[in-house]
Amino acid sequence: MSKILEVKNLVTKFYTLDGVVNAVNGVSFDLEEGETLAIVGESGSGKSVTMMSLLGLIPMPPGKIETGTAFFNGDDGRHDLLQMSPEKLRDVRGGQIGFVFQDPISTLNPILTVGEQISEVLTRHVMSKSDAKEATLKLLTQVGIPDPELRYNAFPFQFSGGMRQRVVIAIAIACTPKIIIADEPTTALDVTVQAQIIDLFKRLRSALDVAVIWITHDLGVVAGIAERVLVMYGGRPVEIALVNDLYEHPQHPYTVGLLRALPRMDAQESDRLVSIKGSPPDLLIPVKHCSFAWRCEYAFDRCWQQIPPLITVGEQHQISCFYDLDKGGPRDG
Repeated sequence: MSKILEVKNLVTKFYTLDGVVNAVNGVSFDLEEGETLAIVGESGSGKSVTMMSLLGLIPMPPGKIETGTAFFNGDDGRHDLLQMSPEKLRDVRGGQIGFVFQDPISTLNPILTVGEQISEVLTRHVMSKSDAKEATLKLLTQVGIPDPELRYNAFPFQFSGGMRQRVVIAIAIACTPKIIIADEPTTALDVTVQAQIIDLFKRLRSALDVAVIWITHDLGVVAGIAERVLVMYGGRPVEIALVNDLYEHPQHPYTVGLLRALPRMDAQESDRLVSIKGSPPDLLIPVKHCSFAWRCEYAFDRCWQQIPPLITVGEQHQISCFYDLDKGGPRDG
């Protein structure tokens, strides 16, 4: 497989009245064609801001992308998303990269019918108005919405939460994109509907041969949908690994903490869930050391003096930590 997206050293800040919010602090990752990459972390870890920065969706000002590159191998060649003009980026956004937002009720326009909103994407990027209705009906069927002819003229308030999310997914896949970014698409849904949406994504990914970036705070969802996982904390990647490797052999104390807080089917009755002590870092305060040190039971002097770089510890496995969990002491080098 070849890389379809290469992000290097992305830094995004928000200049507010309270101070500078250091939202994204040097994020780097790659995405392969047809791959599903999960981005995991607590609220405020920088997951959504990272993705929205790539597509020009953060408000500027107060937001500002300080540094970084994001090379996307699109239909017309390899281009840096962060250097594109707003007009060019609009062609990519929705056309070649689809975005599924977390809350469908605020994503959809309440005064336009569902059919109009899906057709608008098609006419903006790939086809004429005369062809858009038929394509929209096919999309509604593809995402599992019954009676598409009837639903075409319905408004968002006439749909359930799960059905609205299916409409948002139809908008995201309308132009057969190369990448779909799903920003916690199951958060506002009940467990049964969550499973349906996850299954829908799996089927669409296979049918469309599309790469997916799945943003979530729920490691339980990740196991069934992703090949690789990027764990973020304090606006930085702290661990990147193949999903099975991450579950079987986590190497960063934060990842270990997340997994300990996850209910397991094979757990004993006496086993208790363990929460990570403390709170996420205040992003208004610039950090010159490991941002997890305040909450880490393994922190030692070096952790308070330097920011640990992302190092390779195994095949497709990288961590940002000075402590070696396997050895039970500071990492060499």
